[in-house]
Amino acid sequence: MNLIKKILAAQAAVLALWAVSAQAATNEEIAERIKPVGEVCIQGEECKGVGAVAVAAGGGAKSADDIIAGHCGACHSAGVLGAPKIGDSAEWKKRADEQGGLDGLLAKAISGINAMPPKGTCADCSDDELKSAIQKMSGL
Repeated sequence: MNLIKKILAAQAAVLALWAVSAQAATNEEIAERIKPVGEVCIQGEECKGVGAVAVAAGGGAKSADDIIAGHCGACHSAGVLGAPKIGDSAEWKKRADEQGGLDGLLAKAISGINAMPPKGTCADCSDDELKSAIQKMSGL
């Protein structure tokens, strides 16, 4: 019986040493591990984290292909809920004629139309980026 207690004690000691070594050894490592993942920014006030996010996200203009792949294609590839399909120039032209041309389509994309939310889920897209994506999808 004494041997079993020694084996169990040895295993407990190994487990305790492993747990201690798995934890961060310095205050800096602990601070890094528990730091917040985001920051709340208030409109009209400087937001320190925005520049870092822009750099991490690429910061530059998005290509029409990237916007379509990341935001538009989910609905416009298959025509979900009546969305005009990518490459269906006749349907896009019909809608453009009804809405006042390419600028009318852009205005509807910015404000949202039917089931499509404003900016088609690309809230950080500029108007020019959205316009280029609409041109690419429509062929207009």
